[in-house]
Amino acid sequence: MSHTSATRRKTIKDIMKAKGHHKLVCLTAYTAPIAQMLDEHCDLLLVGDSVGMVLHGLPDTTAVTLDMMIMHGKAVMRGSQNALVVVDMPFGSFEESPQAAYRNALRVMQETGCQAVKLEYNSAAPETIRFLVDRGIPVVAHIGLRPQYLHVEGGYKVAGKSEESRKEQLECARQVADAGAFCVVVEGTKDEVAREISDSVPIPTIGIGASVDCDGQILVTDDMLGMFDKTPKFVRKYAELKSQIEQGVKAFANDVRREQFPAENETY
Repeated sequence: MSHTSATRRKTIKDIMKAKGHHKLVCLTAYTAPIAQMLDEHCDLLLVGDSVGMVLHGLPDTTAVTLDMMIMHGKAVMRGSQNALVVVDMPFGSFEESPQAAYRNALRVMQETGCQAVKLEYNSAAPETIRFLVDRGIPVVAHIGLRPQYLHVEGGYKVAGKSEESRKEQLECARQVADAGAFCVVVEGTKDEVAREISDSVPIPTIGIGASVDCDGQILVTDDMLGMFDKTPKFVRKYAELKSQIEQGVKAFANDVRREQFPAENETY
């Protein structure tokens, strides 16, 4: 049985064709209502493991589980119809072996209906990416600053500061592109190094705390909308929702205590 739809969700090919033609707009989404609001304006929605910190109050991303990612991935797919949806592979779900990564990525793809998964670079990443892509699972790679490795690296460290680090990041980018990743997130990387990476690989680069010369940009939506007082240097706030929410809650509380809510026209 065939059916037609008024909208067409962006594809892997659409994302890859953007390189050198137009900038890719990417944001994080974790819930259906937010996904619906972002969908019209974004090429790619990332169900990031940052959900652990943003929505669940965790101190970092290492405690995020596969089940959490699948739950939020389902919600974002239900709320979107235009953007390509990518779901993060959480810490511990892909490092053991390519076979384990495949089993977990297959779960993510089948249970959420998303179009791709994202995984952070490690020494086994090229082999894992190739294994997944060969079996029909599209992959976005993640290089530069890697939040899942904060304990190994002693915190969140900007990549590309030294010549050694510059060469390392260029090699990481080359490896993931050669392995079949269709896109690479470049996080927390010196501007000139991120620019060099973008020029050196045939796949689109998505910057976060990197260079304006990346092929696209991504931010954590809640950071960009001003939901938190403290945000990384690379975040530009386009709204101040935290203060607006606090003002709204304060007004509601005052009205309730003064018996000014609900009014006659707000009851049955």
